[in-house]
Amino acid sequence: MQLRPLRPWILGLFVVSLLGCASAPEEEPQSNVNDPLEGFNRAMWTVNYDYLDPYLVRPVSLAYVNYVPSPARSGIANFLGNLDEPSSMVNNLVMGNGDKALDHFNRFWLNSTLGLLGFIDIASEAGITDHNEKAFSDAVGHYGVGNGPYLMVPAYGPWTVREATDVVDGLYAPLSYLNFWAGLGKWALEGMETRASLVAQESQLENSPDPYALTREVYLQHQDFKAEIVTDDYDEDEEDFLDDYLDEEF
Repeated sequence: MQLRPLRPWILGLFVVSLLGCASAPEEEPQSNVNDPLEGFNRAMWTVNYDYLDPYLVRPVSLAYVNYVPSPARSGIANFLGNLDEPSSMVNNLVMGNGDKALDHFNRFWLNSTLGLLGFIDIASEAGITDHNEKAFSDAVGHYGVGNGPYLMVPAYGPWTVREATDVVDGLYAPLSYLNFWAGLGKWALEGMETRASLVAQESQLENSPDPYALTREVYLQHQDFKAEIVTDDYDEDEEDFLDDYLDEEF
C-alpha cells in the first residue's frame, strides 16, 4: 500500500502564529467557512493540541533536531523534498505555470544526478528557484473546485475534502515507488523538522482568544493561496513569509 506523503498536522496548528495572531479579533472571525462538524473538530483540536503535541510530537521533534547532526538532517530533507519535484512539475503544468514546471523539472534531474539522488541541493546553488510543493488538490482548486468540508483529523490536524485528490500525486514516480512505511517515514521526518522550527512561536498561539477558529480561517486562506485563487481574504506578503519560513533549511 502506497502512502501519499502528508504535511505534518502541527503545520495547521501553528500556521496562525506565524501570521501574527497577536492582532486577532476578540471574537471568532466571520466568513463563509464550511465547518459542519465544528463540535467534533474542536474536540479533536483539544486532543491534538493539549495531549498529542506536548507529550509526543514536540519532545520527539526536539530530540531529532538536537541529536541528529545538522548535515545529516539537511541531506535527508533535501532527499525527501526532491521526491516531490515531479508531481509539482505536473501540477504546475495543469495550472498553466510553465516556467515553474520547468524549474521543478530542472531541479529534479540536477539534484538526482549531480546532487547524489537529491541529498545535495545543487539546483538551488545553480540559482534554480524552489517554488514549493504543488499538490493535485491545488491544481483542481485553481479551476474552481471548492475546499469542501473542513475537518480536524485526530493525530493529524487540519484537512479539507478537496485534499483527498492528492492521492493522484502518488501515481507519479518516484512517489509511486514508496510503500506505506516509506511514505510514513517521509511524513514523520518532514513533520519533525517543521514542528521543531515553530517552538519560538508557541506563545503567540497560546495568547490567541480562539486558536481553533483562527487556525481554521488561516488554513483555508492558505489553501486558496496555494491554488492561486485571488481573493480579498489573504495577504500575499504574509503567505510568502509563511512559505519561506516553512522551507527554511537546517
